[in-house]
Amino acid sequence: MAIRVPGIMHAKQILRQSSLFANKASSTSSSVGVPKGYVAVYVGESERKRFVVPISFLSQPLFQELLSKAVEEFGYNYPTGGLTIPCREDIFVDLTSRLHGL
Repeated sequence: MAIRVPGIMHAKQILRQSSLFANKASSTSSSVGVPKGYVAVYVGESERKRFVVPISFLSQPLFQELLSKAVEEFGYNYPTGGLTIPCREDIFVDLTSRLHGL
């Protein structure tokens, strides 16, 4: 029996929408060099850096908060052509380090 969590469904919707825009963007796709089971995200407030994170992070409430912030700021039209998270890089690295420990 599967249990559906609304937050996970919201995260999947965000990723689907971002990949649609990434495919429509320039020839540099955000999926280049991303292994199966991972997703590329761009992080930063002014200068953005690309990170590749496990898809399992999508089920984590802290990561879902970041995705919600991204939707609030950009809607589904990301300036880099890929999923962009508007937070400082050091905060993102700290958060993902904690998520790797779970």
